[in-house]
Amino acid sequence: MNQEKVIVIDFGGQYNQLVARRVRECNVYCEIYSYRTDIEQIKAMNPKGIILTGGPNSCYGEGAPSYSKALFELGIPILGLCYGAQLMMLLLGGSVEKAPVREYGKTEVFVDSSSPLFENVSKSTTCWMSHFDYISRAADGFSVTAHTADCPVAAAENREKNLYAVQFHPEVLHTLEGTKILSNFVRGVCGCAGTWRMDSFVENSIQAIRERVGDGKVLCALSGGVDSSVAAVMLSKAIGSQLTCVFVDHGLLRKNEGDEVEEVFGSDGSYELNFIRINAQQRFYEKLAGVTEPEKKRKIIGEEFIRVFEEEAKKIGKVDFLVQGTIYPDVVESGLGGESAVIKSHHNVGGLPDYVDFKEIIEPLRDLFKDEVRKAGLELGIPEKLVNRQPFPGPGLGIRIIGEVTAEKVRIVQDADAIYREEIANAGISQSIGQYFAALTNMRSVGVMGDERTYDYAVALRAVNTIDFMTAEAAEISFEVLQKVMGRIINEVNGVNRVMYDLTSKPPGTIEFE
Repeated sequence: MNQEKVIVIDFGGQYNQLVARRVRECNVYCEIYSYRTDIEQIKAMNPKGIILTGGPNSCYGEGAPSYSKALFELGIPILGLCYGAQLMMLLLGGSVEKAPVREYGKTEVFVDSSSPLFENVSKSTTCWMSHFDYISRAADGFSVTAHTADCPVAAAENREKNLYAVQFHPEVLHTLEGTKILSNFVRGVCGCAGTWRMDSFVENSIQAIRERVGDGKVLCALSGGVDSSVAAVMLSKAIGSQLTCVFVDHGLLRKNEGDEVEEVFGSDGSYELNFIRINAQQRFYEKLAGVTEPEKKRKIIGEEFIRVFEEEAKKIGKVDFLVQGTIYPDVVESGLGGESAVIKSHHNVGGLPDYVDFKEIIEPLRDLFKDEVRKAGLELGIPEKLVNRQPFPGPGLGIRIIGEVTAEKVRIVQDADAIYREEIANAGISQSIGQYFAALTNMRSVGVMGDERTYDYAVALRAVNTIDFMTAEAAEISFEVLQKVMGRIINEVNGVNRVMYDLTSKPPGTIEFE
């Protein structure tokens, strides 16, 4: 990570992770920091560029997030997005007011293609707008470089000081040439060479792990999912026999998944890992009994994971380090990165208990997005089939069961999900869908089966397409396939008499139900 870097200063907008993700697509390393981060800390990081994000506030409002005007005097190129653009104008003497016409959604933007920011961008391009306020007057020294029918200052720049502002969101896919605009900033304006590569990340991470661990013993929390599998193989290459991988079957896995994980990573598998399987299904069910609140479920699962690992570590002997497959969206969504609100506590981040009986926790993938983790896995030589498997959350079916978790509900959702995945595969469309699964709602309804009244659960089917798991759209699955899945679930899964398909995008929803 000690190479050229772009810093994202977060003002609480919903797309802020996407900004960092898009910058990394330009092969430039990027990190997110809160607007509360001291300017001296920003200077010490020596960033090649700074991006100010969107946010939900009015920058002229009392108590609105702000930053020191001195930021714009550091000589570092700065790009303001939406709220960040408005704040830049306000701090530098421009005017921001309530817009006479709110802009939301895909909007035609007319740009000055002579601007470094809009090099090779169409003079009329589609961008994603989301703002109540607007820049009514650009600050002195700025020239207007884009406008819309309702927004006179859709972009402005002070080329001499390398300060740029855009009212729209180039980071979302709805902005058709957004990646080109961000690339123009980080590669052109900032002069970044684009040396952020996954092969160097893997090599540097392995070396850093060796130096950090020394001759210590390491326990890896292996779930069998993509993230923990990549973390385990990376640690294995770094420290070999000093690593023990513990797989906790908490009874919240997909159907037959515990056996499948053991088959891959166990003694008969392809990897030379010290593999231990702990069957703790009943223990987790007892801890979750009567619990319905999603955040509480996540934290219970997170803490119980740690306690099981601690107990196993004592059996092994002195263990210095715990390894987890935490990734960057986990960190930010748990409220531990940037300024965005806590969306959900991930069991291995925000779900950790206050006290953990290990010297240190190692999270080698903490700075990576999901697709970057997959690339790292391929660099490590992990088979493509395993690397590209369907994502599965650490809390497992605990957050795909709305309300209280019981063994009976787990059985229902396991069977329904297995049927859904089987029919998606049979239809030959598994590679065209980003993520798909069945969830058990807490709704029961009246039905009729075999001329008798039923009062059973409703299963919700979820399928989304996404590049980065920060935004997602519902996948279009043919009615014929959905009908077949519905028929099989109702006929083959006891306790279900209704099947629904979830059309919600992210945002406003999340991919998982809890």
